[in-house]
Amino acid sequence: MASRAEQFQVLVAQQPQNALFRFSLAQALLNEEHAAKSVPHFEFCVASKADWMMPRILLGKVLLQLGRPEEAKPLLSAALLLAIEQQHEEPERELRALLADS
Repeated sequence: MASRAEQFQVLVAQQPQNALFRFSLAQALLNEEHAAKSVPHFEFCVASKADWMMPRILLGKVLLQLGRPEEAKPLLSAALLLAIEQQHEEPERELRALLADS
């Protein structure tokens, strides 16, 4: 039986410009402990939509996990602005804490 990541890799191969498939693949890779492999897919999602907060949060967290805080901070800051603008209080609190700790 194929893993979730493998299932989404098939969909991404069929429709490489589909940001939702890319996002789902990135999440599956992250859940299957392949954080580094999720990075290009999260980056695609970040580039695809200026007001999409979640890929910025997840990519920022992955970059922190990979020891790349200088790359993570601008993403997390952008996500914080989106959380405030979109009135997402829980992500706002989480992002403020992540930025304070990084």
